Amino acid sequence: MGIGLILMGGIAAASFYTPFKKVQSWSWESFWLVHAFMAYIFAPWFFALITVPWGEIPGIISSTPDRVKWLIILFGAIWGIGGFTFGLGIRYLGIGLGMSTTLGFTAAFGTLIPPLVAGNNLFSTSSGILTVIGVIVCLTGISVVGYAGYLKEQQLSRAERNKAVAEFALRKGILIAVFAGVMSASMNYGFEAGKPMAEVARQHGTHPLYANSIVLIYILMGGFVTTFIYCLYLNIKNGTIKDYRNVERRVFLRNVFFCFAAGFLWFLEFQFYGMGLGQLPAGVSVFGWSILMAGEISASNIWGFFLKEWEGVGTRTLRVLFTGILILIFSTFIILF
Repeated sequence: MGIGLILMGGIAAASFYTPFKKVQSWSWESFWLVHAFMAYIFAPWFFALITVPWGEIPGIISSTPDRVKWLIILFGAIWGIGGFTFGLGIRYLGIGLGMSTTLGFTAAFGTLIPPLVAGNNLFSTSSGILTVIGVIVCLTGISVVGYAGYLKEQQLSRAERNKAVAEFALRKGILIAVFAGVMSASMNYGFEAGKPMAEVARQHGTHPLYANSIVLIYILMGGFVTTFIYCLYLNIKNGTIKDYRNVERRVFLRNVFFCFAAGFLWFLEFQFYGMGLGQLPAGVSVFGWSILMAGEISASNIWGFFLKEWEGVGTRTLRVLFTGILILIFSTFIILF
C-alpha cells in the first residue's frame, strides 16, 4: 500500500506541468506564483483540516518543539528554491528530458544525504553499499539522458526544437536541472526532520496514514516564502506584474483555473508521498524517496512523448533516451533488491 501511494504521488507530479500548456498571455513567473498559492497554501491546509481530527491541530502545533518546526520550514524554504528552478528546468528542456534529469539528481541526493546526516556509515552494511551503488547508477542514467538531449539538439533545427519546447536550451537547462535536483532533495529532509511532529499528530488521534499532513503545511510554508519572493522579484524586474490585469476576464479566470489545477497536482505528489511514507516499514522508509522519483521519471517521459517533445529525432537518439530512462528507473529500485 505504501509503495502504491508513493507511485501515485509520482504520477501526479509528472502530470502537474501539463495544465500550464493552456495558460495564455502570462509569463512563467506569473503563472508559477498563482500555482504556488494553490500548491503551498490552500491545498495543504485543506487536506490537513479533513484528515486531522477537528480541534487537534492547535494542540499538535503547540506540542511540537519550536526547533523542529523551524527546521522543517528551513528545509521547505531550500526545497522552494529547488521548486521554482525545477520549473525553469522544464521550461528549457521540456517535460520528458527536464524531469528525468532533475529527478535523477533529486533521487540521488534525497536518498543519500539523510542517512549520512544521521551518522550512518553506508559502507558498514549491505543496504548502505547498495544505496551508494544506486546513486552511482542514477548519475550514470542522468549522463545517458543528457546525451540524448545533446543528440536531439544536434539533429533538429531550432525551429523544430522550439515547436515542442518553445525555449529549448540544453546547456542552460542541464545546469538549472542539476541545481534544482540538489535543492529539491530538501523535501525529503523536511519529512525526516518532521518525524517528531508526525508522532505528536498520531498521539493526538490522527490516523497514521495522515500523520504527515501537518508536517507538509510547514514544509510548504517555507517553500512558498522563497517562491513568492523570487516570482514577485521577476514580476517587478521584467515588468510582468501587469500580467494579472492586462488580460480579459475570461482569460484571467481560465489561467487561474489551469494554474490551480497544476498546483493541486503538484501538491498531490507530497500528500501521497507523506501518506505512503507512513505505511512503509522502518527499514524500507529511507528508500521511499527513490520510489517516488521512479514514478515521476516514468510518467514524465510518457507525457514527453504524448506532447511530441521528441518528434523528429532519429532512432539512435530514442534508443539512447530509453536506455537512460531504464537506467534511472533501475537505480531507484536497486537498493530494494
